[in-house]
Amino acid sequence: MDPLLKELTKLEKLTAANGKGPSIQQSLDMLLIALESAKQSFLAGECSEDDIRKLAQLVEAKKKEVDERQKEKFPSPLPSYSDLFSSPSSVAALERTIALHLLRTGQFDVAETFLEESNVKIPDDLREQFVELHQILKALRNQDITPALTWAKSHQDFLQSRNSPLEFYLHRSQYIRLLLSSHPPNPLPAISYANTNLRPFYKEHEVEFRRLMACVAFLPLSKLQCSIYKDLAQPTLHFDLEPLFAKEYCASLGMSRQVPLRVVGDIGGGGALARIEKGRKVLGDRKGEWSQADELPIEIPLPSENRYHSIFACLVSKEQSTDANPPMMMTCGHVISKDSLQKLNKSGGRSKCPYCPVETAVGSAKRLYL
Repeated sequence: MDPLLKELTKLEKLTAANGKGPSIQQSLDMLLIALESAKQSFLAGECSEDDIRKLAQLVEAKKKEVDERQKEKFPSPLPSYSDLFSSPSSVAALERTIALHLLRTGQFDVAETFLEESNVKIPDDLREQFVELHQILKALRNQDITPALTWAKSHQDFLQSRNSPLEFYLHRSQYIRLLLSSHPPNPLPAISYANTNLRPFYKEHEVEFRRLMACVAFLPLSKLQCSIYKDLAQPTLHFDLEPLFAKEYCASLGMSRQVPLRVVGDIGGGGALARIEKGRKVLGDRKGEWSQADELPIEIPLPSENRYHSIFACLVSKEQSTDANPPMMMTCGHVISKDSLQKLNKSGGRSKCPYCPVETAVGSAKRLYL
């Protein structure tokens, strides 16, 4: 949740400069220590009603401190919404989301504590799979591809169904390490490794395979870094294996590559909430309302990795595509909507492209799936 952390850091610096009491982080740390102490006292049977009363007062005091600090940067009050998590089902859904977030991000100690103190039940096999995921990612970080390769080989059918290059990239990483590990250069072990492990992927990765073999002529490393194969000497070739493996592993569990709770935090903390509130205020001042219950009347700028649904808008009709009016690619490569294609239909069943002189037989246009 980088945007949220950046905002918190800015706020901490601002409050520290003002010197008007503890920062937000200090207030939260003091509250956490008090809560932990109260928990230990309660478990030991030494917590009285007076202690609970004092703890409640401390919570209110720390909340007031945080609110006062927030006002220094946010003069207008933060938005408040109706309680969305009042029903047992919504509470259970929220708790499960938090538990899965902790497990997926490798915070296993925190996850165990959360699972003990909530009513969430996560199957043991799923919890073990997340542990396995982070063990493999740790091995990749330490330049050990063996665990990842073992998993990839056991899930070959799944990876092939997705046209995933994971197994090939794992072998490619090992090949490059072998190629650059000897001084003076001795490419024979790397070439032997490639013949055994990379050659089976030749059909799917012919161009890349040829490049891997040809780069041998540009050893040692200093020469390779100045050649047309310099990308093979970049550390990202190895570092990119971690997110790729995590993506495929989570896909095998039926989960998205990105952690949902992190996505919500990143988008909200990245300015979406502020824009929504501003739009709501503007519409309220003009006595307007949302046009539709499930649609925002303003655009929320998002990074490309958070755009999950591609939308095509026909430049001829200015309408967004639908299942009944899908995007159609003409023989020239230009894309318009199906309705526009039919309206441009001339005698003989041919439509002239609105962007170039090429004509396309209506039956030859291909539907695109976004």
